[in-house]
Amino acid sequence: MTLKVACIAALAATMSLAGSTAFAAASDYVFDPVNAEMKKGDDVTVAIRLTNRITGKPVTDVVIIRSRVDMAPDGMADMESQITPLPSNEPGVYAFKTDLPMAGHYQLSVAAKVQGEAETVIGKVAITAKK
Repeated sequence: MTLKVACIAALAATMSLAGSTAFAAASDYVFDPVNAEMKKGDDVTVAIRLTNRITGKPVTDVVIIRSRVDMAPDGMADMESQITPLPSNEPGVYAFKTDLPMAGHYQLSVAAKVQGEAETVIGKVAITAKK
């Protein structure tokens, strides 16, 4: 009888540990520009890379739920451009088509859902448009 109780207790302890598996937090991911400087103009392709900070590996199969390009770094957050997602052939790279009509500093803000993560991953990527 004591052996049976011990086995049940061991099984219960194992199951409680299995249920508390830790997942990464949204802060364990970072968006970086593929190219932080580009020429100003219309239909510019801006690409960003999502990396897991813990593993250093690119994060694939992300669903971008929100994106925005504006000139917030130059104090002109209301200077917003349309943004359209583009396909990418590189794992962990997410590309967008947008207009960067004037030279200056732009910010690409992104909200993404990573598979297996409860939290939304949010990033702000700085981009500089040159003449």
